[in-house]
Amino acid sequence: MDVMTRIHDGFAYKPGATDVRTLPSQAFAARKGVCQDFAHVMIAGLRGLGLPARYVSGYLRTVPPPGQPRLAGADATHAWVEVWCGAEAGWIGLDPTNAIATGEDHIILAIGRDYADVAPVDGVVVASGDHRLSVGVDVIPVERPQAEVPASDEAPAS
Repeated sequence: MDVMTRIHDGFAYKPGATDVRTLPSQAFAARKGVCQDFAHVMIAGLRGLGLPARYVSGYLRTVPPPGQPRLAGADATHAWVEVWCGAEAGWIGLDPTNAIATGEDHIILAIGRDYADVAPVDGVVVASGDHRLSVGVDVIPVERPQAEVPASDEAPAS
């Protein structure tokens, strides 16, 4: 958790400061970037400490529960880290962008060594003129249906 907190507190979340080709060493030197940079820097730090770590790509809940803050990165794909904490605990998810352990508001799409393993869009477009890809997702919880209690012909016990 200390590595996560140091990255969260020591780096500025700044969309547009980096892109998918930014190396962890560049993000570390600049001390700014987006979730993929925070995740890459944390993975490098954890691996440097001898801890297995992996890159996770997914979505965050878009609208927070009442009284909870909106998480940074909730409007697009998001990245966080999982670190191996032994057979008993397994992989533990940590979100250095928001300085929190992951939970049900983190929805996993893919897991890999780094962004290159889990890129949500990969390919080539050949066209004339300017093109720009924009992706947005809203994640909201779905109410679980209540279990129906079967009707009974028997009177309740008294």
